Amino acid sequence: PAMKPPTPHGSVPKTAIGYVRVSTQEQVSEGVSLDAQRDRLRSYCKLNDIRLIDILGDEGISGSTLERPGLQAALQMLRRGRANTLIVVKLDRLSRSLRDVCSLVEDYFTDERYHLLSVCGMVNTHTAAGRMLMMNLANFNQFEREMISERTSDALQHMKAQGVRLGHAPYG
Repeated sequence: PAMKPPTPHGSVPKTAIGYVRVSTQEQVSEGVSLDAQRDRLRSYCKLNDIRLIDILGDEGISGSTLERPGLQAALQMLRRGRANTLIVVKLDRLSRSLRDVCSLVEDYFTDERYHLLSVCGMVNTHTAAGRMLMMNLANFNQFEREMISERTSDALQHMKAQGVRLGHAPYG
């Protein structure tokens, strides 16, 4: 019997659930709006023949926790078999915590059941090399988060030393 040519990246066609996230500060300072992320996901899926069934998101929630309604709903769709791929624009939209990325990979993306894909092309859990690169990126994302925290703390201490009043305005 004639063999069918395999589809790219294995034999199962990709059905994806998109995930987008912004913290309020990022949206203002970096222009990574939810709409811009949604557009990139739609374009990428169209270009790569991936069936995008939905895009879920969280707004104004830090990437330092996995307890986000949109993310939890997206993961639930994977578990229920509605999609086999979670797609994000960049890994830091999924999480800025190395521990959380490790736990997501362990729970979802180590075997062939589900895949994680990043539009920026740096994350593809189909291969050991892709998983390793993803862990390195997660490490850098956590480092960046910690550096931002240190700079913010330093700036606040400097302002306090200069006599700048911080916090809420006095009542009355």
